[in-house]
Amino acid sequence: MAAPSKSAVVLKAVKQVVVQLCPFESNVRSTREFLFMVGSEKARATNMNCEVTAIVKHDRSEPVVDISFTDGERLVMKGAKLTGQEMLQAFQSRCIAKDPQGKPKK
Repeated sequence: MAAPSKSAVVLKAVKQVVVQLCPFESNVRSTREFLFMVGSEKARATNMNCEVTAIVKHDRSEPVVDISFTDGERLVMKGAKLTGQEMLQAFQSRCIAKDPQGKPKK
């Protein structure tokens, strides 16, 4: 599974990322790609206190990414109708707004 973006993921402003998905559904690819990017060692090294959790269900539920930021704000993305790139862009734009120095390097 290739990552859709070459930019680094910075988790500096993030407290917790919870990804819920049913792996047997056809609409989970983008959510799995997003989990792959935020769960990578390189991304996790940007904030060792950030929890990245994957909840795998077998109940035909819609894939959901729930992100909690250090300032208490939350971002909830439903992965069934988004691409991995769209999810990453929404996530990174929110992170950059919260921490302008945490801008990813290309």
